[in-house]
Amino acid sequence: MIAIIDYGMGNLRSVEKGFLKVGADARVVTEPRAIDDARAVVLPGVGAFRDCMKNLSGMSLTGPVVRSIEKGKPYLGICLGLQLLFSESEEFGTYKGLDIIKGKVRKFRTDLKVPHMGWNNVKLLRRPPVFEGIKDESFFYFVHSFYVDPEDPDVVAATTDYGITFTSMIWKDNIFATQFHPEKSQEMGLMILKNFGDFVKKN
Repeated sequence: MIAIIDYGMGNLRSVEKGFLKVGADARVVTEPRAIDDARAVVLPGVGAFRDCMKNLSGMSLTGPVVRSIEKGKPYLGICLGLQLLFSESEEFGTYKGLDIIKGKVRKFRTDLKVPHMGWNNVKLLRRPPVFEGIKDESFFYFVHSFYVDPEDPDVVAATTDYGITFTSMIWKDNIFATQFHPEKSQEMGLMILKNFGDFVKKN
C-alpha cells in the first residue's frame, strides 16, 4: 500500500484519485503507524512551508516520514512535499525542514508574475524511473512562489525556466520529488503516478 500523508494541507483526494485511476493501491492516511506499515510514501502539499512543518510535527508524522525514507521506501514528494525535504526555507522568515536534502527553499526574484502558475515544460538532466515513457520537455502544471536550491547538483533530475532556471524535480536513490503537480497534469501526470506505483511493486 502507498500511504498518501494527510497532514491537513494538500490536494489529497486528487492525488488518491490519480493513483486509483492507474491501478495503484494508494490510501490517504493520518496515523504514524500507517506510514510505518506502508510500502511507499507520498507527501503532497500546498500552503506555507512553516505551517506544513508545524502540522507534520504536531501530528507526530515527521519521524515516520524520515524513517520511511531512511529505510529505502519509495518516496514521492509533490510541491511542498519536495520543499519539505530541504534543510530550510526562507518563506516568512527562516524555518527548518526535514533536512534530508541539503539546501534551501528560495523565493522567486523575477520580473515575471509570482506565483508561477500554469503549464510549463520540464527539461530532463537525468531520467528517473518515474519518467519512463515521458518525452523530455513535456509540460506539467505548476503553482508555487518558492523553489528549491540544492547544495548537491547531482540530486537535480530536471529543471524549468521561469525568469530563472530552477530545479523542478529531484531524484536521489528512493526519493522522487517534483515541484509541479502530477495530479493536475493530465495524461503525463498520470504516467508519473503509474510509474511510481510500478517502481513500488518492484522494490
